[in-house]
Amino acid sequence: MEEKEIVNRVANSSIVTIDLEDYYHKGERVRYDIAQHLFQGLILKEKDFRAFVKDHDWSLYKGKNIALFCSEDAIVPTWAYMLLTTRLQPYANKVVYGGLDVLEYSLFKEALSEINLEELKNRPVVIKGCGDLPVPESAFIELTTLLQPVVRSLMYGEAC
Repeated sequence: MEEKEIVNRVANSSIVTIDLEDYYHKGERVRYDIAQHLFQGLILKEKDFRAFVKDHDWSLYKGKNIALFCSEDAIVPTWAYMLLTTRLQPYANKVVYGGLDVLEYSLFKEALSEINLEELKNRPVVIKGCGDLPVPESAFIELTTLLQPVVRSLMYGEAC
């Protein structure tokens, strides 16, 4: 019996495959809870907070992706998040307000904005649907939103 060669027709076609793992930022994700600076878990004492911000070694956050939030039900003035951001920004890769889901969305949105849509114009595209990294659904939605008006067809999946 003669064996037939297995041919990968997808690889030999004009279909473009996009793997969202290629856009995954490798930097560490850090949750920074401002609640650790609240007096009795209720209020932020401006003088104490400003002293901490001034004296803290912010270089510890070099290259990291930071999600600023408050885990307590306290009123935190906007300037406090702004002050933290001004200290973190020279070191951190990314600083956002919210949880890790907001951070991940922001990282992917930024990375996906670099895609040259002109190269994909009127082409069939498949978005790879499996992998080892934690790619959130929001990244798939963002990519779909970017590609749908430009590509000829948009497909999802891959035999993994």
